[in-house]
Amino acid sequence: MQLITVSKGDTHLSTPDPALALQVLTGLSAQPVSVGLSSAPPLGEPWPGEGGVNGGLFQGGPRPYYLIIATGADAEARLEFGSYGEEFDGAMSPHDGMTNTADLVETDSTYPAAQFCAKFERDGHKDYYLIARREASFLEGTVPQTFSKGAHWTSSQYSAYGAYYMAFEDGWLSLNVKSLERLVRPVRRKYF
Repeated sequence: MQLITVSKGDTHLSTPDPALALQVLTGLSAQPVSVGLSSAPPLGEPWPGEGGVNGGLFQGGPRPYYLIIATGADAEARLEFGSYGEEFDGAMSPHDGMTNTADLVETDSTYPAAQFCAKFERDGHKDYYLIARREASFLEGTVPQTFSKGAHWTSSQYSAYGAYYMAFEDGWLSLNVKSLERLVRPVRRKYF
């Protein structure tokens, strides 16, 4: 069990439930509240039981989360983004890969990159997805060595013909034709 330690002044509380800790400590005083996850492994190191390595604490969206990156030969594929030329109104978020992936997988069209990530399973976790472009940029800054050299698709679509990719060997985020094959690696979230 992972404990979150919340401190406010001289008061400290360790609990596996961050919402409870913050709720209890919010009413104690007007001093700033600090929250930390003491059991997070160093960047790029395996996170036991979480299905991958620690990619760092991403601040995207309303609630920060750790990005857990699946590693190993079974966690990487070279695939098309998919559905070249088809206009699709979803998967446009620059930072929410989980929602983008769900949008892509739930359509009647074929999106091999997103489908590969959504079907991935490890350590009992089935909540993997294809990273969004800002998640990819973040991971390129924190753990680029975790990714094979080469262009990796993101789940952020640009148009009916293009989507974003991240080149982990040089840090370039760019657009490419959705019918080209690029590397794909599943990630998942660990909220604290």
